[in-house]
Amino acid sequence: MALCDGFFYQPNCNKYADPRQYGLAYEQVDFDGTDGLKLSGWFFPAVERASGTVVHCHGNAGNVSSHFECVRWLPEHGWNVLCFDYRGYGRSTGRPTRRGMIDDAHAATQYVRTRTDVDARRVVLLGQSLGAAVVAVVAAEGAPICGAVIDGAFDSYRGAVRWVLAQQWYTWGAAWPVSRWLISSGWDPIDYIDQVSGPKLFVQGTDDDIIDWHAAERLYERARQPKELLIVEGAGHSDAFEVAPDLARPKVLAFMARCLDNSQAGGAQP
Repeated sequence: MALCDGFFYQPNCNKYADPRQYGLAYEQVDFDGTDGLKLSGWFFPAVERASGTVVHCHGNAGNVSSHFECVRWLPEHGWNVLCFDYRGYGRSTGRPTRRGMIDDAHAATQYVRTRTDVDARRVVLLGQSLGAAVVAVVAAEGAPICGAVIDGAFDSYRGAVRWVLAQQWYTWGAAWPVSRWLISSGWDPIDYIDQVSGPKLFVQGTDDDIIDWHAAERLYERARQPKELLIVEGAGHSDAFEVAPDLARPKVLAFMARCLDNSQAGGAQP
């Protein structure tokens, strides 16, 4: 790991919110990761009969208690949701690394497929921010899913740091050397997205102050069909579901329904 790779990981064990505040039923779950690690998360059952299951890969800071609110609306629309913590986040053991978080998302996907209340053929990955970058790689590596929602992804780790530093005059001069010499390369979404064969939906706000929002366009252009792009005017970083719920939520639900139709037609990954 390069000296400043830790810039991307800000885990903690704080309790930010409780699903019961929203009247959500949930189950605390624990499952095995790689390297002998124990991973933890919250499983939210669909309010009525489940159409499918979403594995939510959250962003770089906090833990599930600070991110589940982004997808708390899905159970009432007929989707089970697993929100899990990567290694080193929340109750999960270990220490976050770039490859390790990808492995954790694979483990979470495999875990939900073992549950008796989940149809293993109807699993969708939904990643936000750093989690979206993770999802791009996990999907490319052949995770057994029928679709992927990629919300607020950067296209490369070095590029993300370079863009942030270039936004301020007092860090502009450091943008290139810091990103080149202190951030490692590898597992960049832009290098993997064209290997994802299944359906993918890219979601991005135009007022994102964390990443260059044009990264979504670059990822979309590199991706193969089937693919969709939702640019939300005025939305910030991975907040389109809250800022523009009447636009973003129906779009995602319709996309995931098409993913299920594709799986029924035999287009899902095994």
